[in-house]
Amino acid sequence: MNVLLVGSGGREHAIVWKLLQSEKIDKLYCAPGNAGISEDAICVPIAAMEIDKLVAFAKENAIDLTVIGMDDPLVAGIVDAFEAEGLRVFGPRKNAAIIEGSKAFSKELMKKYGIPTAKYETFDNYDAAVAYVKDQDLPIVLKADGLALGKGVIICNTLMEALDGLKEIMVDKKFGASGNKVVIEEFLTGQEISVLSFCDGKTVKPMVSAQDHKRALDGDKGLNTGGMGTFSPSRIYTDEIAEDCMKTIFQPTVDAMAKEGREFKGVLYFGLMLTEKGMKVIEYNARFGDPEAQVVLPRLKTDLIDIMEHCIDGTLDEIEIEWSNNAAVCVILASGGYPQSYEKGYEITGLDYVKATNDLIAFHAGTALKDGKFVTNGGRVLGITGVGKTLDEAIVKAYKGVLLVDFDKKHFRKDIGIK
Repeated sequence: MNVLLVGSGGREHAIVWKLLQSEKIDKLYCAPGNAGISEDAICVPIAAMEIDKLVAFAKENAIDLTVIGMDDPLVAGIVDAFEAEGLRVFGPRKNAAIIEGSKAFSKELMKKYGIPTAKYETFDNYDAAVAYVKDQDLPIVLKADGLALGKGVIICNTLMEALDGLKEIMVDKKFGASGNKVVIEEFLTGQEISVLSFCDGKTVKPMVSAQDHKRALDGDKGLNTGGMGTFSPSRIYTDEIAEDCMKTIFQPTVDAMAKEGREFKGVLYFGLMLTEKGMKVIEYNARFGDPEAQVVLPRLKTDLIDIMEHCIDGTLDEIEIEWSNNAAVCVILASGGYPQSYEKGYEITGLDYVKATNDLIAFHAGTALKDGKFVTNGGRVLGITGVGKTLDEAIVKAYKGVLLVDFDKKHFRKDIGIK
């Protein structure tokens, strides 16, 4: 098979790494890819949102399957564009990707179908939002309605923080048009858990659980980021909890989307929180999480191509998905200053040592090649994943990898997986 992957981050590198383990792959392309991906796949200089160009490339190069890694093209309707040309593509159509593309939509869906989530209100009027916030208990959570690179969520501990946050989102348009609407939620307390799942429109098969560290600094302090590290499995996600989530959240969500005429095929990400009142949904994503993919995919034993084809064909119930009984931990190496301002272009050393070490993988996110050497080219630069028999063993291996790799102003958390 000739396969095309659309995307450019650490998640896409993890997908490339897993796809290459399939005996069905003849040629693997990635558009646009990144410096690390270019070592494993043929990178194509087409941006993820250049949908017409991607469709043309797929037709010209006899692509048998296209996999969409990123959220923006999914929400923009890339799957519909490929299907209109008779091309096989893995991911939800535009009318289903809205489950991530609009937080207001997803909250209304949960309310309508009784799926447990935080209480909330949605506003498109700034003054009305301000008036509402003044009457609410603190802390409170503000969410820009649309996509915002994982950064459109503000947790406000004081009224002043909430008012400043509303101004940033709705008036200053810090997140662009994503802030035309804002969802204001009650603040939930508990531990967050990520459960990604394969879906074919009616059947849902959850993957192994993971937990993500969003804050920039140790102890879950500092600014929210796209993710500073993750581990799998979750220490608190028991078989009993998984069974309950299947009955109250996972299957009801897929059924709700089908009832709404928005059949969901692809990867549906459930961002969950275990509260004193049980599990609640924080958010949905319409694709693999980043960096969750970097710990979940290394534990997958079944051929990823086979799973994706069953999702597309609506026959997911016919395939048994196997997982390794091990653990994985991914520590993000970021540029100093991330998620605010940071510098690029610093040489990265030590990647060869990681490559030569068993049970260690370096997934590239923000890297570039300069004069034949890898250099930093983004906020999140690399994801160093360690795989072990237990979480504690995987933590030790991941941090061994962190110490092997170096670049100026390297920033990482020292408590990934330690909960």
